Amino acid sequence: MSRNTKSPVKPGVWSQSKPESKASTTGTVPLVRALSKLGLASRTQTEQWIAAGRLAVNGRVSRDPKLAVVPERDQFTLDGVLLQQGERTCIVLHKPRGYVTTRSDENGRKTVFDLLPESLQQLHAVGRLDLHTSGLLLLTNDTRLSSFLTEPVNAIPREYVISVDGKVSDDTLKKLVAGVDDDGEMLRASKVEVRKLSGRESHLFVTLQEGKNRELRRLFKAVGHEVNKLKRIAFGPFTLGELDSGKHRDLSTAEWNTLTALMGSAARQ
Repeated sequence: MSRNTKSPVKPGVWSQSKPESKASTTGTVPLVRALSKLGLASRTQTEQWIAAGRLAVNGRVSRDPKLAVVPERDQFTLDGVLLQQGERTCIVLHKPRGYVTTRSDENGRKTVFDLLPESLQQLHAVGRLDLHTSGLLLLTNDTRLSSFLTEPVNAIPREYVISVDGKVSDDTLKKLVAGVDDDGEMLRASKVEVRKLSGRESHLFVTLQEGKNRELRRLFKAVGHEVNKLKRIAFGPFTLGELDSGKHRDLSTAEWNTLTALMGSAARQ
């Protein structure tokens, strides 16, 4: 169902070229963030280990949370035991409407982790889908992977199928791609394709290259259309396909290979 976002513009399709910018590269981070970046410990846990003098970097105990380290290069030991990453895991979940993308909810609402077995409870979501949005949600234990996919400079496309009230005009379609100011923040779609237009409701395919908070709902509201239904069907090389609502699947070997190639290409730029 996902479409090639690099296809030429044709009638009914409005698109924006990918911004020319350098991809983010691996560099130094404060020690207090390093283990979280590697998926080895939370920032709070790391702070406790540093304060207690239990954490060493390349054999030397450090009590400086701001010590500059390179997570992918330096070695970290806890009480003399080398901390190592476990097997890299990433899954695609078909999030239903009515679930929040958090580990727990103070209001008692259902969370996406209620849909996962105990063995996958340690994963974290790559970005979020709001309560009323359904569709493709990635969860992983690899913080480098999630950082790469969500870093705006990498412009990883996210594709949605959306229905809004009223008929969306050609001028409005052009505005969606050109960009709309919403309280000082520029919102825009990189591509919009019409599925169906009527006086009552319009159905569209929309592609974004950033993951701003409630971006599509805010974008369409800014041009005079309320969103009735929103579903993400693709995120980078991953597609929802025929995965049933509430179900999840592991990445295929081909998907891992594609993702590894993308990350390698970005690192070389």
